[in-house]
Amino acid sequence: MDGKFMHLHTLNLDFCTSLTSFHEDCFSCMPNLMCLSMCETRISNLWTTTAALSKLPSLKELRFQNCLCCKHTGACPALSGENANGDLTSVSGADVTNQASAADDRVKDSENHDRYKNLPDTYAVELSNYLQRMNLLELSSDALPNLNGRVEIPDEILDNHELLVRLHKQDVPTATVKLKKYSSHHPSPICFEKHYREYMVASLPHLEVLDNLRIGKMDREMAKYVFCKYFEYLPYKRKHKENMVNVLQKREMGTSGMYYQSSSKLNKPNRCRKSQHFFSRSLSAAKLGSSACPLLHPLSSFSHVYKEENKRLRPRQFEYHPSNSSLMAFGTLDGEVVVINHENGNISNYIPSIGVTSSVLGLCWLKKYPSKLIAGSDNGCLRLFDTNHMPHTVADPWENSGVVNFKDFEQLTSIHVNSTDDRFLASGYSKNVALYDINSGKQLEVFTNMHREPINVAKFAHHSPFIFVTSSFDRDVKMWDLRQKQEQPCYTASSSRGNVMVCFSPDDLYLLVSAVDNEVKQLSAVDGRLHMNFDITSTGSAYNYTRSYYMNGRDYIISGSCDEHVVRICCAQTGRRLRDVYLEDSESGKSLSVQSLRGDPFRDFHMSVLVVSSRPSSKWEIMKVNLLASSRLAEEYSYGRPICSSYCLGG
Repeated sequence: MDGKFMHLHTLNLDFCTSLTSFHEDCFSCMPNLMCLSMCETRISNLWTTTAALSKLPSLKELRFQNCLCCKHTGACPALSGENANGDLTSVSGADVTNQASAADDRVKDSENHDRYKNLPDTYAVELSNYLQRMNLLELSSDALPNLNGRVEIPDEILDNHELLVRLHKQDVPTATVKLKKYSSHHPSPICFEKHYREYMVASLPHLEVLDNLRIGKMDREMAKYVFCKYFEYLPYKRKHKENMVNVLQKREMGTSGMYYQSSSKLNKPNRCRKSQHFFSRSLSAAKLGSSACPLLHPLSSFSHVYKEENKRLRPRQFEYHPSNSSLMAFGTLDGEVVVINHENGNISNYIPSIGVTSSVLGLCWLKKYPSKLIAGSDNGCLRLFDTNHMPHTVADPWENSGVVNFKDFEQLTSIHVNSTDDRFLASGYSKNVALYDINSGKQLEVFTNMHREPINVAKFAHHSPFIFVTSSFDRDVKMWDLRQKQEQPCYTASSSRGNVMVCFSPDDLYLLVSAVDNEVKQLSAVDGRLHMNFDITSTGSAYNYTRSYYMNGRDYIISGSCDEHVVRICCAQTGRRLRDVYLEDSESGKSLSVQSLRGDPFRDFHMSVLVVSSRPSSKWEIMKVNLLASSRLAEEYSYGRPICSSYCLGG
């Protein structure tokens, strides 16, 4: 090993269990660090990890796992051998794209993320077909470490290795590739993330060895291709980070940039028209790009005194107000309904539970009458409240004025009001959906046997008062029209697993469908055809209930599951992953699983997530997430107490 390398044991990170508090700034104190091992740590976030490691400009070797046969640093000789002609003679099962890395010395390296877009059409088709055949979507996760044994490269992948070698030049010699087994040792969770190796290689251009595997020029080319295909570097396809001041200056000058013409023409800025969203999106990209760790703030971690009892509120469902950007309503596990100013944490209205305690599972504001909202509990109770008549503090007397009671709907799980505020739907653990008239308070009709299994969610369209959609554990999503008889749906679309929920995009062009265990798809609302499969990795659990919603209008989707502590953010039009946000309790340090989530309708790249801590405490709270602010602002942002961002280094 070169004497300039710092040996792994000097940092003693090989057997750490957590790097939660190891902030990226810690790395700035070690600019000359060349060799680092993070094997067996809890690190799992690609985005924050690479942001922290980018603080080490001298880093050449990195390990999140190591080859079992290697007890030293550097590339494993058995996995990176080259013959006399420079051809690769063996490869690792940890990354099949390494097959031709040593045989491709003539391929020039490039930092342009769009390099593959400039390839000849024939090569683009060949590459696309090749990636489909080798199932690149599962490349990293399938080929990564198997703790119980070894991993082998499928024969069909080896048969196509020549294509990688001659992507740019047909006369490059064919590499002689032999099947080689890779035994992983001490892997961190990040190793199991999809496209982990490609993401690390593309994000750390100075890295030479990753997990005892040397990084060749073809590795870098393939890593750039994979990165561009499956990840967004910055929001809205921005390719480079920009200074926020520069974006503001360009906005004031009415230009997208200071691009000057040739000397034969006047040296004047090339003024071009941009959409009304151009500069707001540029500012968002600049803000998001400046912070790897988003600001996380627990909203509902407060207590109240009612009937001489000190009780902590436990949210079970929540909804943003449709017109007041500072208000949010949430229902609790104890049957309370609370309207809160989520900007300052003050309670605006409070309704205690009445009679038998039950969880509030359904909430929906009226849009034309924004002081009113409908709440539904799991015991079937349905009520309409007017916030103008609700008590403003927990100490105020509660009167039943302004409350409309509807006929119970047993085993209720979901309610939704139509666009004209005159009707609403109720669904639950049954095959039926009930339609109610808001003005008269009457139950108009019960649609029976709409699905073969319980209906989890029924949602009206945003712009039509007659169109609604249902999703069920029978794996079907069905579109209905109240103007037609409910004997046959407009169409049916199916998932491979039971559907947890469905919702319309804000413009009603698409349906966002979430099925069990991270099966998330976007369908064309007009006919149910598949528009986008977001291809989120499954956990294998039949109880990992997934929920997804839109953010920034219909530009992005946010998705979370009840058995996981991460929110995934993907572009709704390309499916590319923008960011993962990991959630952790700032007090106990325990992971927080996602129960529900909503994008902020008034603020881009803001959302709120309903989370619950692991047993025995089972603490329920609403976590606000600001992707455009750094976690370093937490103390200034908090309501009198410091708030820590979770997983600053992904651990």
